[in-house]
Amino acid sequence: MSALPPATAPAAVLERYRRLVIVVRADPVICGHSVEARNLAEAALQQGFEEVTILTWPIDRLEAAGLPLKPLDRVMEYSPGITVERPDPVGDYRVPDGRWQAGLVGRLIELFTDGVPTVCLSLYLSPHTLAVTEAVTAARRTGLPVDVVTVAEAVGSDITNVVRTCVAEGRFGAAAHVLTSYLANDVVVAVSEYTKELIVSAATEIDARHGTSFAAQSAERVRISYPALDTASYLEVSDADVVEVLERRGLADAPYVLFLSRLTEAKGVPDLITGFERSTAAASARLVIAGRGPQEAEIRALAAASPLADRIHVLTDVDDTEKPALMQGAVAFVLPTLPRPEFVETFGIAVVEKMLAGGGVVATTTTGGVPEAVGDTAKIIGISDPDSITRVLDEVLLMTDDERTAWEERAREYALQFDRTVVLRKILELVAHEVGVPEPAAA
Repeated sequence: MSALPPATAPAAVLERYRRLVIVVRADPVICGHSVEARNLAEAALQQGFEEVTILTWPIDRLEAAGLPLKPLDRVMEYSPGITVERPDPVGDYRVPDGRWQAGLVGRLIELFTDGVPTVCLSLYLSPHTLAVTEAVTAARRTGLPVDVVTVAEAVGSDITNVVRTCVAEGRFGAAAHVLTSYLANDVVVAVSEYTKELIVSAATEIDARHGTSFAAQSAERVRISYPALDTASYLEVSDADVVEVLERRGLADAPYVLFLSRLTEAKGVPDLITGFERSTAAASARLVIAGRGPQEAEIRALAAASPLADRIHVLTDVDDTEKPALMQGAVAFVLPTLPRPEFVETFGIAVVEKMLAGGGVVATTTTGGVPEAVGDTAKIIGISDPDSITRVLDEVLLMTDDERTAWEERAREYALQFDRTVVLRKILELVAHEVGVPEPAAA
């Protein structure tokens, strides 16, 4: 992890800035950074922000985009004091695209010019940081007083899905649009060292072709801010909660191996099914695959065609309240994630959630930023290697309870560094350092 600058008390930021605005694809989207936004919003209230606003997209636009969504009637409520806004589009059918982006930018301008000192955090450069940068420029040109500091967080898909695609296709203008908007923010962070390396690598290719200086700026300015998790929701799960969930799901009568993440090709679920089928130690165990996503139908078909179909459960309706109990009740958690052109795991939020919850041993690959998420507390499996999954499952399922507990405790201790309060305080320290927020006056 990149060393943080000398810590300045976040009290200096809290004394000056009264509101936190977060721009993100928020609930009901199934995404680790949607969860991260919720966690930062809740932590901001606890730390003393007077107002917290999440700006996101109308539900019908999320549905139309084909994003994996939670059941709408089971989305957790935010705490009182957190406002979720979904701005309406601007214009009619004659504006073929950008109508909802215009609504987002317009609402940001209103927030930046209403006299409330604001910290604005955007997660995902495209389209959220692009919207924030445009709004800040417009707000300052109104001539109205503007007191806003901006923090832009780059996640993996920003680079794999947007910037690297632009590089590969020779689309300099689109790549420059994203990178200049990113670097225009007061504080620029990435969710892992691996993500920063991706940014610098892509920027280096652009610089070599066009004579720009994006790589040097990125290498110097980008700091690391690991995703923020609500550790308490995983540490405080009761045995009764676990029993209730397992009984309701029909999982109380046998040990089970758990996968819980989005169902996409990059997650390696077919490898997990094959590895589970080959495991002799798993002869009396179940495999639970929980999640939603574009590979959902394929995974269901693979599970149904398996010779162990009666012991493979595919759950697509797990909500946030159930998730910690399912994790804690497992004997192992396997994320066989692998690099794909469209997506690389740049951290591994689901793995850290599992480390906090307990429930056996984590097994995962060294793809992308996953090693930063797990440290030395996980069993490592090969990429696209079902046989290595079989080997690890055989090892883990034959462990004694004491051996599994030892792995759990090491993993939980490592994962506590990602607590949402810790992460928010580090972001505020960066704000204080980069913007030069004065220390609060002595009492």
